[in-house]
Order: sequence, then structure tokens, then C-alpha cells
Amino acid sequence: MSTKGKAWSLLTVQLLLLAAIMFLPGGDDWSAAPWVSSAAWVLEFVGLAVVAAGLLNLGRSATPLPTPVSNGQMRSGGLYRFVRHPIYSGLMAFAAGSATRSGSAAVALAAAGLIGWLMFKARWEERWLRERYPDYDAYAACTPRFVPFTRR
Repeated sequence: MSTKGKAWSLLTVQLLLLAAIMFLPGGDDWSAAPWVSSAAWVLEFVGLAVVAAGLLNLGRSATPLPTPVSNGQMRSGGLYRFVRHPIYSGLMAFAAGSATRSGSAAVALAAAGLIGWLMFKARWEERWLRERYPDYDAYAACTPRFVPFTRR
């Protein structure tokens, strides 16, 4: 399969897992305390805000595929100053919050799958970023992949 085909496959699986999280019905596998449910809602909202800010920070370099655009520029400012993949971080936060509030084992499984998939996808994407941007290794050495302020 070509690189472009693999990139589209990675995106398709991500979108299917997101759709499962958003559209599977809630369940009664567990019940979250009201404060936990509120915290999970905040996590969802913050996650979506981080996704939006990450896309804005990318500007014309934004692409749905995990390969850099030919005329793009490496970003290391804005949210990219704190993590290498803020969009993925935001999606992970959204998934965790959604799963917590859902009360559904199926939604929780889809959220865990999405988080694992994004971890895999980020590593795959970084291979292409290293090839495209000579400064990426130095940036990666001092910037965490998903969680700000964590040591590498």
C-alpha cells in the first residue's frame, strides 16, 4: 500500500473510533458521581478547545492526513510549544471525558482504542515529520509528545 493509502487508512480508523465514541448509546455499566461527570464534561470541552487551537496554530500546514503538506512549515509555537501533537492530545482528552460520562463499556472501549490508535499514528507521522523538517529531532528532544510539562 502506498504512503498516501496508509495515511488515509490511519485517518479512517481514527474517524470510525471517534464516531463510535460520539454516537454509541450511553449505558448503565457504571454511574459517575456528579462531580466526576462535571469534571469529565470539562475535559471534553477543553479537549475540543485544544483541537481547535491546534488547528489554528497549524494554519496552512493543517491537513487531515498524518503526512506533512508539501508547502507547510514546522510549527513549534502556540500549543506546539508545549506538546508535539496538541490535536491528538485534545482528541484523547475528549475521548476520556466522553467515556467517563457515558456509563458505557462500549464507549470506553472505543475511547481506549482511539487513544491507542493516536499513539500509534503519532509515531508513524513523526517519521514523515523528521524526513520533511531537519529541525524536528531537536524539537522532539525537548517537547513532550502528548502531555505538557512531562519529562521525556
